[in-house]
Amino acid sequence: MHAGQATPSTYPATLSEVARIAGVSVSTASKAINGRGDVADETRKRVLETADRIGFTPNQLARSLLAGRTGTVGLLTSDLEGRFVLPILMGAEDAFGAGQVNVFLCDARGDTIREQHQLKALLNRRVDGIIVVGRQTDPRPSLGHDLPVPVVYAYSPSDDPADLSLTPDNEAGGRLAIEHLLACDRTRIGHINGDPSYAAAHDRARGIAQALGAAGLELRGEPMFSEWSERWGRDAAAMLLAQNPDVDAIACGSDQIARGVLDTLRDLGRRVPEDVAVIGYDNWEVLTTNSRPELTSIDANLQQLGRESALALFHAMGNAVERPAGTRHLPVRLVIRGSTIARR
Repeated sequence: MHAGQATPSTYPATLSEVARIAGVSVSTASKAINGRGDVADETRKRVLETADRIGFTPNQLARSLLAGRTGTVGLLTSDLEGRFVLPILMGAEDAFGAGQVNVFLCDARGDTIREQHQLKALLNRRVDGIIVVGRQTDPRPSLGHDLPVPVVYAYSPSDDPADLSLTPDNEAGGRLAIEHLLACDRTRIGHINGDPSYAAAHDRARGIAQALGAAGLELRGEPMFSEWSERWGRDAAAMLLAQNPDVDAIACGSDQIARGVLDTLRDLGRRVPEDVAVIGYDNWEVLTTNSRPELTSIDANLQQLGRESALALFHAMGNAVERPAGTRHLPVRLVIRGSTIARR
C-alpha cells in the first residue's frame, strides 16, 4: 500500500485521516470541507475527493473535532436585544452541526459581575470552549488566560492581542458604501453617522473618507455624529440639505439613520434615488425591506462571523499548544436595493 493511500477501516473516518491522506493540515481540511474561500481550488478538490473516498462526511466534522470531549460550548453575550447575537449564534450552530454540539447561551446583560457569574457557570458545566459575543465593535476586557478552555471573541474584540478575536471590517464597509455611490455616478456626498462613542462610527467614517480621497473628492460638509436613531437621521438630513442643497447622495452610519433620512427627503420633495441616493449600514432587513424605496445597505455578514468563530474555536480546541491570536477583520458585503439605482 502506497503512502497517502486510504485503508479500509471498520471505524468512522476522522478529519485527521482526511488531512493526513490529502497531505494538508487539519485546519486546511476543515476549511475545504466547510467551503471556506481561503483554500486553493486544487487543494479543496483533493480534500473533498479524499473525504469521499474514505467515507468522511461534513456532518462528521464536529464529531471528529470533539472526540473525547463533553460536546458542549458556551456562548456568553452582552447583547440584550439579540440584534447581533442571534445571527452569530445561527452561524455558529451551522458550523457546530445539528445535534453534534450543545450550545449554552448566557446573557451577561452588560454587567461585569454577572458576566463572571455566567462564566463560572459555564466552566462548572465543563464546556469545551467559549465564544464571547459583544453588542458593539469596541474592544472589551479579556477574560484572561488562566481559563481551562479556549475562548474566541466575536463582534467585540478582546483588548488583549494575545486573544483571538473576529469582528466585521467596518472601515472596508465605509469604503464599499462610497465606491457603490461613485459607481452610481454620485459625487456630492454627505455623511450622517451615529454615536461618536462607538468605534464602529469612526471606523465607518474613516473608510468613507479613504474612498472619497482615493477618488479625489471630499464630503459635502463635515461628518455628522449623534445617535443611532431615525429621529437623528431626519434632523441631520434637514441640516445637511439646508447647508448643502446640491447633495446627490447620503451615506448613513446605520439603517435606522437612513430611514430617517428617507423621511426628510420625502418631506422636502427630493426623489430617492433620482435626486438623492441613500445607503444604510447593517442590512437590518426589518428596516431595509420595509423602506420606500427599499434601502441599499452594508451587511456585516454576522452569520458568517458566527460560523468562522465556531471553526476558530474548534481549531483552538484541537491545538492546545499553538492557539491563534490577534484580531481578524472579516469581509462585509453590499446589498443593493432601490435607494441607490444608478442614473441613466
